[in-house]
Amino acid sequence: MAANRIYMDYHATTPLDPRVLEAMMPYLGERFGNAGSRSHAFGWEAEEAVDAARQQVARLIGAKPREIVFTSGATESDNIAVKGVAGFYHDRGDHIVTIVTEHRAVIDACKAIEAAGQDRVTYLPVDPDGLVDVGRLRASITGKTILVSAMAANNEIGTIHAIEEIGHLAKERSVLFHCDAAQAVGKVPIDVEAMGIDLLSISAHKICGPKGVGALYVRSRNPRVRLVPIIHGGGQEGGVRSGTLNVPGIVGLGAACEIARLEMDAEAVRIRALRERLCAGIMSQLDAVYMNGHSERRLPGNLNLSFAYVEGESLLMALSGSTHAGLPAIAVSSGAACTSATGEPSYVLKALRVGDELAQGSIRFGLGRFNTEEEVDCVIDRVVSEVKRLRRLSPLYRAARGGTERLRSDGGDPKEGVVEGLPDRVRAQVSGEHSPR
Repeated sequence: MAANRIYMDYHATTPLDPRVLEAMMPYLGERFGNAGSRSHAFGWEAEEAVDAARQQVARLIGAKPREIVFTSGATESDNIAVKGVAGFYHDRGDHIVTIVTEHRAVIDACKAIEAAGQDRVTYLPVDPDGLVDVGRLRASITGKTILVSAMAANNEIGTIHAIEEIGHLAKERSVLFHCDAAQAVGKVPIDVEAMGIDLLSISAHKICGPKGVGALYVRSRNPRVRLVPIIHGGGQEGGVRSGTLNVPGIVGLGAACEIARLEMDAEAVRIRALRERLCAGIMSQLDAVYMNGHSERRLPGNLNLSFAYVEGESLLMALSGSTHAGLPAIAVSSGAACTSATGEPSYVLKALRVGDELAQGSIRFGLGRFNTEEEVDCVIDRVVSEVKRLRRLSPLYRAARGGTERLRSDGGDPKEGVVEGLPDRVRAQVSGEHSPR
């Protein structure tokens, strides 16, 4: 990264790996053929590149090359999967089960289906760590259920669902299983056969590949999954997704998948260590900081923290500026990049029953391939400094600290009197009902 900037928003997008760019370059220049042009060498060359990339994507997730459909990204893949199943299997059933913390691409696709009067959708809640209760999922499946859609890992809090257990449940009940794995592929092991996944969504730009390209895995047997297409045209990709193939992007996706396959395990160990360093550095120097999501079942590079008595947007603005002391600007986020413009508290954090005040004070740190220990230490210093500065300006924080000091001098319980007026979750944590995770 540039010397005056530190990037820690890898869940929003990732830097393009130079090795991926190198693989793409010929197809941005002299190898410009259309993979659908099968009457000359330019087209054959492009088709060979696409076939090679299809194999690379398939190897990463334990699929067969013919089961990989190239798309513009995970959002399109999610829509094809959810709407495609609803359209094709409508005579078999009219019920879909998903989770309230799914990516908007899944939730909004389900809502569109409901609005059209096609299917009914059950949106399952999650526990305070962001995990769905598989027993509750089992109970929600009926004789009319045709699809379960559950993401592998949440894009805001990093929590990893019990995908293999869900997949086996879906197989047991003869229900198709779609998994949005945009955040998980290339970061944690995914095997569509072992996990019983029938449809799986991937985005290249989440794994140091290019933007605007992704893939949908579609199971070819046991069972063979059929989809009604949502885009019609030239019949490319087996008719599932028509349109001229983005050959340079597809080559980039394939290269990114191959790098991830070879380096994922070692990279996960390194990135997890950076995350733990970041978490320990911040929480050892600040009080009233709470981790959102599961403490162990989470992506290696995800750290979502709520800072009580701090407005998240103010902290983001302070971190993203580099106006004082020549310090680097730090790129982090307050939630999902695709919904950050709304200004509303994160629907994911609300589903975890985090109060609005704490949800508004949450920051998502996304660490990845090119982050270093030096960057982590710099971010720790900046975050600690800015949170302390913002809390000095907070009447609520001053009241809480003042109340604590007064009660101590009176010999009373330092937790009594401080909690009045605080958000429910902050009040519980200050009172000792729940310890910070």
